[in-house]
Amino acid sequence: MFSSQTQSDEESIATRTAIDTSENTNNDFSTTDDSTETTTTTTTKTTEEPVEITTVVPKTEERKETPTAVYGDNPGHLPEDAIKSDDKNVNNDANKQQSAVSDSQISEESSITQKEQVSAIQEASVDNVEKVSEPEKVQQSTIEASEENKKAEEEITKPQDVRESKDVSAAENQEQNTGQQQQDVPSFNTEGSKNDEDEANKEQLREDKGETEEQQSSQVSKEASEKKNEKQNEGEETVKPKAEKKGGKAKKAWSTQADQSQKEKKRKKGEESSGGSEEKVQDQKWSLCNVTAGADYIPCLDNEKAIKKLRSTKHFEHRERHCPEEGPTCLVSLPKGYKTSIKWPNSRDKIWYHNVPHAKLAEVKGHQNWVKLTGEFLTFPGGGTQFIHGALHYIDFLQQAEAGIAWGKHTRVILDVGCGVGSFGGYLFDRDVIAMSLAPKDEHEAQVQFALERGIPAISAVMGSQRLPFPNGVFDLVHCARCRVPWHVEGGKLLLELNRVLRPGGYFAWSATPVYQKLAEDVQIWKDMTALTKAMCWELVTINKDELNHVGAAIYRKPTSNECYEQREKNEPPLCKDDDDPNAAWYVPLQACLHKVPVNKVERGAKWPEVWPKRLQKAPYWLNNSQVGIYGKPASKDFVEDTERWKNTIDELSNIGVTWSNVRNAMDMRAVYGGFAAALRELPIWVFNIVNIDAPDTLPIIYERGLFGIYHDWCESFSTYPRTYDLLHADKLFSKIKERCKIVPVIAEVDRIMRPGGTLIVRDESSTLSEVETLLKSLHWEIVYSKEQESLLCAKKGTWRPKSVASSS
Repeated sequence: MFSSQTQSDEESIATRTAIDTSENTNNDFSTTDDSTETTTTTTTKTTEEPVEITTVVPKTEERKETPTAVYGDNPGHLPEDAIKSDDKNVNNDANKQQSAVSDSQISEESSITQKEQVSAIQEASVDNVEKVSEPEKVQQSTIEASEENKKAEEEITKPQDVRESKDVSAAENQEQNTGQQQQDVPSFNTEGSKNDEDEANKEQLREDKGETEEQQSSQVSKEASEKKNEKQNEGEETVKPKAEKKGGKAKKAWSTQADQSQKEKKRKKGEESSGGSEEKVQDQKWSLCNVTAGADYIPCLDNEKAIKKLRSTKHFEHRERHCPEEGPTCLVSLPKGYKTSIKWPNSRDKIWYHNVPHAKLAEVKGHQNWVKLTGEFLTFPGGGTQFIHGALHYIDFLQQAEAGIAWGKHTRVILDVGCGVGSFGGYLFDRDVIAMSLAPKDEHEAQVQFALERGIPAISAVMGSQRLPFPNGVFDLVHCARCRVPWHVEGGKLLLELNRVLRPGGYFAWSATPVYQKLAEDVQIWKDMTALTKAMCWELVTINKDELNHVGAAIYRKPTSNECYEQREKNEPPLCKDDDDPNAAWYVPLQACLHKVPVNKVERGAKWPEVWPKRLQKAPYWLNNSQVGIYGKPASKDFVEDTERWKNTIDELSNIGVTWSNVRNAMDMRAVYGGFAAALRELPIWVFNIVNIDAPDTLPIIYERGLFGIYHDWCESFSTYPRTYDLLHADKLFSKIKERCKIVPVIAEVDRIMRPGGTLIVRDESSTLSEVETLLKSLHWEIVYSKEQESLLCAKKGTWRPKSVASSS
């Protein structure tokens, strides 16, 4: 899928050394008291001397663990239908499902939607750019940049999947961010030199290349004319975006993602012109989706009609979201032989084959201990391309290479790019770390589906032409182990996107062949990465070699001040424009620029969060009382009261029918401060917090407290496979989204992503609860608890599927 970062297999493999000319990093962000002790020798920085590469044999921390069986390279005996089931194009009887709902604002005071923020950006740039819809921008930028890109492509012919940068003005996509100033960290200099290593990875290089050869479908343009527009809630006032004030004064109004989304702007315009229509939920008739993807249907990722119109797929536009104009109201079928998912922690090691009937990955990656097919199970030995001998060994190797990582204390929330089957994230739970794992729906189609079935957090996403749906500066560490992303091309646009989501002072752990091999292409990529990371002011902290796995890792650190930016001889990559909001992330094109880091000590990002788990319960230092909270009280007090509100959640939901031992994958469909997720902290459950794009942007708060989440619009499908969640929690969600889009497609989406036997908790006004209950009954869900006077509904999904099949669209 991603362009291979490896080269020919003619030269010997080597371990790279590096030169670091930086001063010691000003560690404003270092862990205060209990950082993990390691035995590794890390790089010693001098002014101009080569850094010695140290070989690390990790001492595994004390932990409870079950010995993992060692499997041979043979993937095992395939069930008779294994190969047939793996063909994604056969399942035409399965259903086409919908994404639907976007959530409305939760603020009971004034708020700024992301739509408005995007509008402000567009208005500010009206002299420079023509306003166009999102699909039109993709086409327009491709055409306008064709001459320049032609030249660039000739220079970069090796990677076949190289992404083409979109020449869309930064001013067109992002909001003002005048309050971002910064702190202190010196510049640095790195270069690569090489030593010989063994030849074990040569065959893998060829394999990686073969996997990345993917035929690009033609032609462009998202057809998704947007659904409906958002009306303001009673008592909510929409105001124009205000930049954060300097001098530590927080802005009074909450910004939201919808303000910055041109797609949402279009939706709003359409709503105003057409108006809403009454929706009938009585006697709803359901049918199975008639789609190629069958039981694995993801409406916004399997929109074949839109994908066929794409003009270019160089930047993996065909792997990005292209949502249907109308949310599907059909239901996704169950795979033949589907069984109740295996419970955690056993699910980390094995899952039912028939729940995710894809055998191809076991055949291709079995020798790397990704996944094996053993009878009726898919088993996961815990390995990966870079950690064949197990993820835990590799996790400990990284920490011993750089003690400052301090898993589970200093480092709590990470992003794993190109996660494979999720073993890295799955074993990080043993170190009290949560990983947002992402991988595209590509030739390894089932990789994210395997991760979710195992009980490991993951989403289907690609680093392509648009920003990732996360805020600026929220991940403590970003990880890439042979993730096949060409970080070094097109001005480093993709690496600059990692820089956007990485905290100041956060780490980038890169374990890939250019770090430790001496093949010609690897050598060139290392040189390009060295030049790029130096220009980005990233400090090369260490390069280390893992003798057991015969791999190496380079660990970089993002600066905590703007000093290096200001001292660069060339302004390349350039600093982002003042009106480019780094937090704008919903359908916002990538920009090849650097955002400054905060300088003022009271701004978000100026200090590292509290050590985990202290950060979970403590209000962020930058959430001050000059800002009114979501529920109308001073922000920090609002946060504390919200946390208290959810403390009794476990007991409350146990009393109305939730069996917590059956829950592993949970989602808060309309999170505010993350209080619901925080209340479940002691249970073996992870909670995906969704901050709706038209709601006040509280997602940075959720990350600050050591939780994770994503921006989303429930008027569209979510980027996950069917049957992935055990529990969905919707607090005042449906009454909000009814103002913007129809509720039937939203309920169909709930049915799509919920596992059979899973539980939906709805808290809402009585009239909305009645509609939801009616629709759930039509889906043959069991109503476990329903009290309109308590504004509470609990329902359980069964295995019922309609017999009729929807007509093909």
